[in-house]
Amino acid sequence: MAIFIDTGVFVALRNADDEFHTRSKELMKKALKAEFGRVCTSDYVIDEALTTALVRTRRHDLAIDLGKYIIESPRITKLWTTKETFDTAWKKFKTFKDKPLSFTDCVTLAHTEKNHIKQIISFDSGFDGLIQRIY
Repeated sequence: MAIFIDTGVFVALRNADDEFHTRSKELMKKALKAEFGRVCTSDYVIDEALTTALVRTRRHDLAIDLGKYIIESPRITKLWTTKETFDTAWKKFKTFKDKPLSFTDCVTLAHTEKNHIKQIISFDSGFDGLIQRIY
């Protein structure tokens, strides 16, 4: 069993001003206690989370803190995007005309399929109907 952590959860976790800050802390506490199994995220989510944190807060120190939290955590498995995963994501991105999914979201779906991950912790309703979402 495993769970994928999406961008917004990480951003809210380290930004006390984020509307989802408290909920993200609750969810990450459960995740890091392995209540959902192995905790995973991807290089694309890390990129998006650091960039989003920096843009929203204009605080480089907060973005660095978030990066250290994710990158240096031995309890968060980092999934690295291969050409195969990228190509799968590109195919998905082209087909989701009526779903508000970013390319990073499509990379996330490609990783979850490839790694047989059935759940995602995300505040993004775009995943609804595609993977079980915990929020």
